[in-house]
Amino acid sequence: MLKKRKIPNATLDRLPLYFKFFKQSEENGVDRVSSREISEALDIDSATIRRDFSYFGELGRKGYGYNVRALVKFFSEQVQGNGIKNVILIGTGNLGSALLNYNFTKIHDKINIAVAFDIDEEIVGSTINGVEVIDISELESVIKEINAEIAILTVPGQVGVELSHDIESYGIKGILNFTPEKLAVSEKVTVHNIDLSVEMQALLFYMKHKY
Repeated sequence: MLKKRKIPNATLDRLPLYFKFFKQSEENGVDRVSSREISEALDIDSATIRRDFSYFGELGRKGYGYNVRALVKFFSEQVQGNGIKNVILIGTGNLGSALLNYNFTKIHDKINIAVAFDIDEEIVGSTINGVEVIDISELESVIKEINAEIAILTVPGQVGVELSHDIESYGIKGILNFTPEKLAVSEKVTVHNIDLSVEMQALLFYMKHKY
């Protein structure tokens, strides 16, 4: 159970990294790890790790470290929640298709990409990695039918803006936005923006200034 205090966004951003680390450690048969080992694996300083974990109470013991199995369970609940979350994907072009072919369940076993949408008649009715592609005209009815809470947008920027207001009204609470545009949603919707051009520029910048 989270403490009733505000957790910094930077800490929230690192939770999936911690979860992935503990999950992989468990799969490798590791029983416990130290903050130093986490630090070396994730390139996050130990003080930051201890500060991040302090927001959630006593997760480890001095001289013992962190119990891997217990932390997998804890971060699974914090990152993924307790139930299966249905996700929709809108736009099955090159990027959308690549995401559908990615094995999300390897890391996020409570995330289910239930259905994809497109406007291309040649694609509608097909399946990609077991996910059916449905005509965009059925967007509202399907979101409500499967109680989808999360949408992945891999459409042209302006299309994403036009769709974002609608999908909020249909019940979407979180959006993974691959368009470069600011979406037309209220503060009630959590949006995580992934602009590949910006990420590439950031990579080049860090490469240039690393040494």
